[in-house]
Amino acid sequence: QVQLVESGGGLVQAGDSLKLSCAASGRTFSRYVMGWFRQAPGKERDFVAAISWSNGATYYADSVKGRFTISRDNAKNTVYLQMNSLKPEDTAVYYCAADSNPADWRVGNKFVYDYWGQGTQVTVSS
Repeated sequence: QVQLVESGGGLVQAGDSLKLSCAASGRTFSRYVMGWFRQAPGKERDFVAAISWSNGATYYADSVKGRFTISRDNAKNTVYLQMNSLKPEDTAVYYCAADSNPADWRVGNKFVYDYWGQGTQVTVSS
């Protein structure tokens, strides 16, 4: 069983930065594919970014590429999402997720993730 707890959300202005953290419990955290998703009101939960466990390969949605950076610290059981140049359209609840299949290549598919955090609100004002 894995528990995920996000933090770092808040209200910022367009152009500002935020860094989200996701603290995970579980002894095998280092073998999980970790992802970030977001959900705006009335919309689907969309893929934002993911990072593999083995080689640290990263994946991004086109909408955040070049602005967001995902990273992980396996020693601290934590995954991060550094968000720069924030836009009002980035406003959403951001969720951390874990996929227990370390070889999973479907990192953008929310249905392959086994565990989810409770979410943290990010609001970007114009």
